[in-house]
Amino acid sequence: MASEQEKTADFGFRTVAKDEKEVMVAEVFHSVAAKYDLMNDLMSFGIHRIWKRFTIECSGIRRNQCVLDLAGGTGDLTARFSRMVGEGGEVILADINASMLKVGREKLRNKGIIDNINYVQANAEALPFPDNTFDCITISFGLRNVTDKNKALRSMYRVLKPGGRLLVLEFSKPVVKPLSKVYDAYSFHILPKIGEVVASDAGSYRYLAESIRMHPDQETLKGMMSDAGFDSVNYFNLTGGIVALHRGFKF
Repeated sequence: MASEQEKTADFGFRTVAKDEKEVMVAEVFHSVAAKYDLMNDLMSFGIHRIWKRFTIECSGIRRNQCVLDLAGGTGDLTARFSRMVGEGGEVILADINASMLKVGREKLRNKGIIDNINYVQANAEALPFPDNTFDCITISFGLRNVTDKNKALRSMYRVLKPGGRLLVLEFSKPVVKPLSKVYDAYSFHILPKIGEVVASDAGSYRYLAESIRMHPDQETLKGMMSDAGFDSVNYFNLTGGIVALHRGFKF
């Protein structure tokens, strides 16, 4: 019989039933989908593009390979991977949220990027792909919204090919104390106001700030990836640890 802790999950600073969290997260991203790219630029002062570029550089992607851009949202990474794998490769943009997937599909098609991309609505905890399918999996700013992170990491490990790698780009814990205080003030006071003005939704951005604080720190996530089966797990602190890129291999 499952304990009460096993039946619940964090939704920001609140504790909710596990089956409720997925619905609540879906509502958040349905609300923010249309302004997602604009808000990313405003929230990070454009630095998210540098974080994503570094992730791509660490991916080791080559032509004719198969990539899963999980929680891929509006397709920033997918667009770059599409060019890298070429006509003989494939990129799957997967997201649990239909609204985000729709925005991503429209954005990429408007750019003329269509030939080697497929779109799949999928839950990271139960990926609908055969074992050993992908050369690389990325999940960018998505893992903290997953209800059962350990289950999701095991699912990613299963569908990754031997020799493949997982890259997790996610907000993390600043490693410089003064930066941490400034970051907290920005996240909880300024960010919701930006969300209210630009996206008419302060509540969703308040949740996003809370979800960042509840996400495992760098060493904890490293341990979770190792427990899921990944080898040679390491991480890179970016912008003083505000963001971290974790990388693990399947040997």
